[in-house]
Amino acid sequence: MSSSTSFLALATCAALAGTAFIGATAASAGECPAAKVTTDGQKAGATAHKNVAEKLLGQIDLSTEKVAVAGHHFRMRRLDVEPGGEVAWHSHSERPALIYVVSGAITEYSSHCAVPIEHKAGELSVEDGGLSHWWKNNTKMPVVLISADIAADPTDHNM
Repeated sequence: MSSSTSFLALATCAALAGTAFIGATAASAGECPAAKVTTDGQKAGATAHKNVAEKLLGQIDLSTEKVAVAGHHFRMRRLDVEPGGEVAWHSHSERPALIYVVSGAITEYSSHCAVPIEHKAGELSVEDGGLSHWWKNNTKMPVVLISADIAADPTDHNM
């Protein structure tokens, strides 16, 4: 990846993160209600992705960057989740991520929350700290997500 492409990827991520942060601070939507936060929340659901299209938008090999994280990539992907589509149960114990909802609405079933969490366009989901979860589009409209994560395997298709 060229340095101009790397800069563009980082700039795009920063812009999305900034936009998502502004939207996320305006309301507490898209978060687990404080009284429902737990370490033993929702259980494993979908075991395979269903009606999810994934496109790699760009990635950076972090072993060649100043932060020098050997064997890890910073990547950005677009996920299109059709109505009824599911993103399989997965863990973020070793793969922190930021998920920005571009359009639509989607439900998250999180191990850190006793109730499902609704995410709408303009909201950001911060995924770290050993979180495990799965997502489902319970609406009649497609959902578009942008996923920025740090992954050891650049071909890992977990959300």
